Amino acid sequence: MSGETEKSVSGWTTDTYAAHMAALWAAQSRFEAERDRRYAEIALERERALKIKEQADRDALGLAREIQTYKDEKANELREQIGSERGLYATKNDLVGVVEKLEATIKPLADYIAADRGRGVGASAVWGAIALAVSLILGLISIATFLFVTMRPTP
Repeated sequence: MSGETEKSVSGWTTDTYAAHMAALWAAQSRFEAERDRRYAEIALERERALKIKEQADRDALGLAREIQTYKDEKANELREQIGSERGLYATKNDLVGVVEKLEATIKPLADYIAADRGRGVGASAVWGAIALAVSLILGLISIATFLFVTMRPTP
């Protein structure tokens, strides 16, 4: 054995090295097979998720279309209702015309009432002035009589 003792022999031989390498290659191929299987499962699940997402997107688009159609129908109904109700309400120009006609109709009556009140106020003012004048005259007569009676010499 060319100077080696049995205690210093490492135990590696060509056969043990070959067996070791074969075991490593087997473990490596099992590892790679497991990795490939997992990658295949991930790819399959990713594909399923993509299909589910695509279906959900189609469903969401369908719902969005239905919602938009519903909103459009309701907006059209509201527009029609507003359009039909427009004829029921008077416009500003209609109201201005009616007010002008009413003012023209009522003006002669208002003028008559104002003139009549003016005559009544004037007449009552004249009567008040006459009453004041009569009161003053009577007051003066009363004072003159009182003075005449009191100033007269007694017999």
